[in-house]
Amino acid sequence: MDEINKNDLLKQGDVRGISIDRMPLAMVVTNPNLEDNPIVYVNRAFERLTGYASDAAVGRNCRFLQGPETDRRTIEALSNAIKDKREIEVDLLNYRADGETFMNHLLISPILDDKGDVSYFLGVQRRVTTKPDIVSADNQLREVQHRVKNHLQMVVSMIRMQAEQTPENARGQFSTLANRVETLQLLYQEMTDAGVGSVRATKIQLGAYITRIVSAIGFLGGKEGVRINVDSDSFETSVEFAARLGLIASEVFTNALQHGFAGRESGLVEVRISQLSGGVIRLRVTDDGVGMPAGASWPNGNSLGGRIVKTLIEGIGGKLSVDSGAATGTTITIDVPHQGETERGAN
Repeated sequence: MDEINKNDLLKQGDVRGISIDRMPLAMVVTNPNLEDNPIVYVNRAFERLTGYASDAAVGRNCRFLQGPETDRRTIEALSNAIKDKREIEVDLLNYRADGETFMNHLLISPILDDKGDVSYFLGVQRRVTTKPDIVSADNQLREVQHRVKNHLQMVVSMIRMQAEQTPENARGQFSTLANRVETLQLLYQEMTDAGVGSVRATKIQLGAYITRIVSAIGFLGGKEGVRINVDSDSFETSVEFAARLGLIASEVFTNALQHGFAGRESGLVEVRISQLSGGVIRLRVTDDGVGMPAGASWPNGNSLGGRIVKTLIEGIGGKLSVDSGAATGTTITIDVPHQGETERGAN
């Protein structure tokens, strides 16, 4: 086997002039022009990461770090990338010199010579805590969430297109249905943005999610002269709890926009999310509109929206109160006792 020392190596191609021995990331260089693409150089960070001294690693193929639990498909992907002389980035279960396993986030990139031929492969390694089965599950979950989000968005678009072809007096039903579907679509969006596309993370910022719902519904279904304010304490809840309260907020807010300002062109709707003592979460929607008709009650069993709100509130053990008058508008307050459900977020 041909040999190459470190000083000669550092004169080659893209690594010229770089003191990779002092780099904090583990680095390994292999030579694909030698039999079995052996390691020709490792830095000190590689020695710390793997437990193998340079003398024990140089001259061997990197596969010596693999073991019985290393994913065969990932190994095949690596082999194909090296064979095709292209860059690849993977998470790979490796084994230290003492037998301890660790998840290695590995980036392999070809180093070209002046003629454009591959003279070496540079591998940059970083230890992560995720195991391969969890990585695979995470990727699958993110893919499912992405598809569901897109499908929900398509459904929302179709409902709104149908509404445009419907007599004006019946459009409200389509608009409300679209808002319900969009509320779920926004949940998936919030989960993705918050990094909850993972089997390990299950909480999102409730205020951010409710704000998205209100903003989307207000933009698409609000009146030009009706102002909307949203205010929220900073805390997290489980995705399941956020989904339920988000649907309640969607129904109550949509009801305020559709019925609170009959005969008026201007007004104000305020939505407030707060965390009270004892773990109680309060959702309050206030409008300065015309108020409810005398003798009317909401929610009731005469409308689908009312039945949805009653069912969801009962499902999470909440209490609803309504204060309405022609001079004061309507305030709907929903208190949900959920001690231990929330965690304070960063201010």
